[in-house]
Amino acid sequence: MINIPRKTPIRVRDVMKKEFDIFDGMATVAEALDHMTHVETKSLLVKKRHDDDEWGIVMISDIAREVLAKDRAPDRVNIYEIMSKPVISVDPAMDIRYAARLFARYDLSRAPVVEKDEIVGVVSLTDMVLKGLHQPRP
Repeated sequence: MINIPRKTPIRVRDVMKKEFDIFDGMATVAEALDHMTHVETKSLLVKKRHDDDEWGIVMISDIAREVLAKDRAPDRVNIYEIMSKPVISVDPAMDIRYAARLFARYDLSRAPVVEKDEIVGVVSLTDMVLKGLHQPRP
């Protein structure tokens, strides 16, 4: 029997973004856009309203499709009207290979990283490929 050495898995926590924006679903799209604090933000996480509620997410593509393309006023559209809820989340200890498979199966581009019912980051396919798969050559 041949022993093939196993590579150390790259975990979601190793590639996720730790800075992200969380908004109330009642906020307007205009308010959310005004308060986005992270330069590379392509999604907005939506707070739970109570313990039995679930996290939500709004992607920049949702805002483009549901507000910009439909010529709706961003100050008259609430986040809850265009968000996806519940969201599929991933555990920070998950191997990025399995996270990529999950993303492919459900056609996701990004997801919140949840540990003990709290969001600790956001991971995207881009993060997994560029930070996880791509290893700089010497």
